[in-house]
Amino acid sequence: MNFHDLMGENSEIAFSVFGLPIRWYALAYLAGIFVGYWYLLRLIAQPGAPMARRHADDMIFYAMLGIILGGRLGYVLFYNLGNYLEKPLEIFKLWDGGMSLHGGVIGVLIAIWYVTGKEKLSFLRFCDYVACVVPFGLFFGRLANFVNGELWGRATTVPWAIIFPDSGTMDPRHPSQLYEAGLEGLLMMAVLAFFFWRTDARYKPGFLFGMAAIIYGLSRFAVEFVREPDVQLGTLSWGLTMGQTLTVPMLLIGVWLVATAKGRRQRIEPVAGLDSVA
Repeated sequence: MNFHDLMGENSEIAFSVFGLPIRWYALAYLAGIFVGYWYLLRLIAQPGAPMARRHADDMIFYAMLGIILGGRLGYVLFYNLGNYLEKPLEIFKLWDGGMSLHGGVIGVLIAIWYVTGKEKLSFLRFCDYVACVVPFGLFFGRLANFVNGELWGRATTVPWAIIFPDSGTMDPRHPSQLYEAGLEGLLMMAVLAFFFWRTDARYKPGFLFGMAAIIYGLSRFAVEFVREPDVQLGTLSWGLTMGQTLTVPMLLIGVWLVATAKGRRQRIEPVAGLDSVA
């Protein structure tokens, strides 16, 4: 199956407004933010939430900054530092692409640290609730990667393989973007929703955050075996890709958070602006 037969030419453009092209990637960011915000409001409406709506409103703003700045700086530092040292002004050319999910995660964690520090809220419990909405953004983002015809997989003979002409060859490849949308998006979404709504996990600070890190880490590590490595890096000298390498500490932190979460079980005090308490 040829990607252009499936999605057409200029697939990255959704539509135009007064001649201005609106790209699927921008719509994916907006969808992830708005759907995630809607779901976060549902979560904090439950007893024992670690934040009030005003904190959620603040978080959306700072999270957007964290995603954009952290994602861009992460890509610069982890994936293409040499190029940007030679051409530093290109760092600001966000429209040319180049974002790192791991950098975005660091940016969001800094945003959470700032909001919780300013408002004297629990950092880990705040992370738990934010972690539950992250899969929405990952799902829409990976779908946009597919529609854009980027971040394709390695050559394969599986029946569902797709030819991505922009890859430089006509070899059928794994649609690794869709694998990630399913694992990092839908699977993580379902698992975290189960633990949030069906168990007392949200009263164990760090558990949901840790589960998200584990699911993402395992998913990303596995998919990297069928995803084409970044052309400027390839497979690193120790046999892993950069994506896998950056995922290892995330996995270790996730396992530690889940393993120690029971010991952090606590009575939840009400947050100003909320009437319920667990």
